[in-house]
Amino acid sequence: MNVSVVIPCVNEQAHIESAIDSARLAGAAEVLVADGGSCDETEHLARAQAAVVVRSEPGRARQMNAAAKIATGDVLLFLHADCRLPPNAVAQIARAFDNPRHVWGAFRQRIEAAGWIYRVIESGNAERIRWRRLAYGDQAIFVRRNAFCEVGCFDPVPLMEDVLLSRKLSRLARPLLLAGPVQVSARRWVQCGPLRQTLRNWWLVTLFRCGVSPERLARMYRRHDAAE
Repeated sequence: MNVSVVIPCVNEQAHIESAIDSARLAGAAEVLVADGGSCDETEHLARAQAAVVVRSEPGRARQMNAAAKIATGDVLLFLHADCRLPPNAVAQIARAFDNPRHVWGAFRQRIEAAGWIYRVIESGNAERIRWRRLAYGDQAIFVRRNAFCEVGCFDPVPLMEDVLLSRKLSRLARPLLLAGPVQVSARRWVQCGPLRQTLRNWWLVTLFRCGVSPERLARMYRRHDAAE
C-alpha cells in the first residue's frame, strides 16, 4: 500500500521541513506540498527536501485537490503544515486497511503544550470522531484514493472543507480513529488562549450547521500569518 502525503501550506517556512520529514519517516511513498502562494521560503525549503511542490490558487481545499490530482498513492493523507506524523503512521493505516470495509479515518492528537486543558481538548477531538463521525484537518485525515474520488474530493470552499469531506465519507463508512498520535502545534491555542480558541471553533461549526456559508465564516477566521 502506497500512501501519498499532501501538505497544504501558505507561508509555513517555520514548520514545512519538520512536516515533510515526519511524512518520510512515517513511510510515505511521496510527499506533495500544495502551496497557495507563499511569499516566504516555504517553497524553496520544500523543494530542498525533495517534496513535489504543487502551486495552486489559495484555499486549502483547492490546494489539496490540486495535489491529490497528481498523487500516485493508493491512500491519500492530508497533513497540516504545523503537524507531524508519528513514525509508524503508514503502518497503522496499513493494518487498519487490511479490512476492505475500512475507507477513511484520522489520528489521535498530541498538542504540543503542557496543561490539563490541552489533554481535555485532545480527548474531546477523539470523541468527536467516534460519536459524530467528524474529523478535522489537524487530525491528519487519510482516505482510500478511490473513495476520495467517489465523493467528489474536497468541496472548493474557503473553510469547513474537512467537515464537508467527513460528511460525505461518513455515508460510505464509519471513520477509523488510529492511535497516532499526530503532534499538533499549539500556536492557535497559545495566540488566543485554549478555551477561547476551542469555543471559537465550536461557534464556527455551529454557525455552519445553521446555514452560514463557508465564505462568510472564512471572514471570521484569522489566518495564522495574518498581520497583527
